[in-house]
Amino acid sequence: MKKLLFLAISLGLASCGGENQSVTGVIEKGDLEAIRAKKNELVTQQKELESQLAQLDSAILTFGTEEKLPLVNTIEANPQVFNHYLELQGDVSTKQNVLIYPEMAGTLQKVYVKEGQRVNKGQLLATIDDGGMGSQLSQLKTQAELAKTTFERRKRLWDQQIGSEIEYLSAKAEFEARQDAVKQAESQLGKSSIRAPFSGIIDDVIKDQGTVVAPGPGSEVFRIVNLSDMFIEVDVPETYLGAISKGKEALVYFPVLGDSIQTEIRETGNFINPANRSFSVEIPVPNKDGQIKPNLTAKVNLNDYTSDNAILIPSSIISENAEGDQYVFVAGNPDSENEAVVKRTIITIGKTQKGQAEVLSGLEAGDQVIKEGARSVKDGQKVKIQK
Repeated sequence: MKKLLFLAISLGLASCGGENQSVTGVIEKGDLEAIRAKKNELVTQQKELESQLAQLDSAILTFGTEEKLPLVNTIEANPQVFNHYLELQGDVSTKQNVLIYPEMAGTLQKVYVKEGQRVNKGQLLATIDDGGMGSQLSQLKTQAELAKTTFERRKRLWDQQIGSEIEYLSAKAEFEARQDAVKQAESQLGKSSIRAPFSGIIDDVIKDQGTVVAPGPGSEVFRIVNLSDMFIEVDVPETYLGAISKGKEALVYFPVLGDSIQTEIRETGNFINPANRSFSVEIPVPNKDGQIKPNLTAKVNLNDYTSDNAILIPSSIISENAEGDQYVFVAGNPDSENEAVVKRTIITIGKTQKGQAEVLSGLEAGDQVIKEGARSVKDGQKVKIQK
């Protein structure tokens, strides 16, 4: 083909050289009709040359394979760490979110805290009018001191074998009874003080100072919440019983806050709920800045599978034949000009995550898998790899 092209060009150049001499001769004669005739002759030869050149260009496109190779892009199959996650949804909870009720009836005498205040466990929150119970306790303590003195004297006499045994035992019983009465009165008087059951934040002061309160529903005085010990409880299908365990990684995303945290499974349930065939999983939620609130919606991703040497490819390049086999195209052994022959390879797919599929068999490390152009190539076709 190159020889034909060279011959055509040589003939054209030779003819042009002869024509230039003839044209000169015609012009020197000054014959206008001869000049016009020569021009028409040259125009006809020019058209014939253009037609021949077009035929040669067509032949070059037909036989020149290097200009018809399709361009493709490839990715190299390399083992890497692959983590698969089970996505669930749950709500934030806390076990320390309680309403505080009074333990005795009376007027709310004094409220010592306000909403939003942080309190410690055992801190005094409010007091209820004790109705004179404090004075009664003082009297009981005085009587208990007298009973104690009497008992100690009777005991010393009895140790010296002085007096009767019944007097000693009566003094002892009287002393113990007075002690029990004091303890019981102290316990009752302690109910007039409302204290924090745990450290947290006063979320709501429900009853105002001066309100008459009593034990029972409807008499809540405070709501106290501890936001430092938050958790999420989700129901996991029983099919994941062997994959989800204590200590596995958990990724939590809060759509409202636009924030994510990384934590781990704290506890898994030991009971399969027959209603939905699932078991519960508890995930702790660190809340250092206090933005996470009870009942906040969260998306939870639990790590149910990990492979340290997984080959991952985009799911979009995987095709399926009539028999249901999944396959990809591999560019085998590229030469120095990045030209390679396409090979269709049957693969086995494992888990998928975010558009990536794990290849369990069919590919080896270093294989050049066709990515861009995979839908337009065929098995055995020669392609050019674009870098």
